Amino acid sequence: MELHFLRNATLIIQHEQHKILVDPMLGKVGSLPSYSFIRHKSRRNPMVPLPDVAQDHLQGITAAMVTHCQLGHSDHLDGAAKKFLLSQKIPVFCRLDDETFIGKRGISTVPLKDEQRQPFFDGFITPIPTIHGYGWIARFMGPGVGYFLELPGAPTLYVSGDTILTKDVRHCLKTLKPDIAVVAAGNASLDIGKDILMSLDEIMEFIRIAPGKVIANHLEAINHCPVTRPQLRELAQKAGLSEKLLIPADGETLSFSAEPAFAQAI
Repeated sequence: MELHFLRNATLIIQHEQHKILVDPMLGKVGSLPSYSFIRHKSRRNPMVPLPDVAQDHLQGITAAMVTHCQLGHSDHLDGAAKKFLLSQKIPVFCRLDDETFIGKRGISTVPLKDEQRQPFFDGFITPIPTIHGYGWIARFMGPGVGYFLELPGAPTLYVSGDTILTKDVRHCLKTLKPDIAVVAAGNASLDIGKDILMSLDEIMEFIRIAPGKVIANHLEAINHCPVTRPQLRELAQKAGLSEKLLIPADGETLSFSAEPAFAQAI
């Protein structure tokens, strides 16, 4: 299995004949509005371009997965991504409640029921519920899911989606025991309310609980995500978790064998 990290939460899962695009944000720099004007420096999003390798990686996509997209979450499905999915006739796996929203432009959708293990090509997919923030802000942010993937001959993979550290996330890590877990580590917040992604302490706890490698994404691309790669790397080192954590750069590919928790950047 290869994981190609493009930008923010956008990645591509490549295994055998499958090439699965996750949470695509494909627009140009500044094509989305700022998500914070007071708490964080106001800048239009995304703040960084897609890496040069993105167009090559986007060739031959066979499916897409979206963790959440309504209520203004364009950093997980923007206008450029919708045009791409429609033009390439790519089916999108999504929450049942997101089916109409995604499909209204004619995009093909495959709706999934939360917390149920369902067929996914020649393997299985299980949506894991998320809570997108602490306190009342989570209701404002709306529901979403992460995904636990089981593909034959590949390590199991958990993509957390945008969430705090909940009992469902803990259950996935402790019971389903993913070989690889991708965590949204930007510690995002808006101008009102509490944080809408895991705190730094919760990110470290996520890494401790995870049975295998943890990969941090959702970093340094959106203006309301203050955590930097060097900051996260230093924190993991102080916590004695450096060996478990991978922090890919935009455009970087991580290659995994079928053996649990083995990874090498290429």
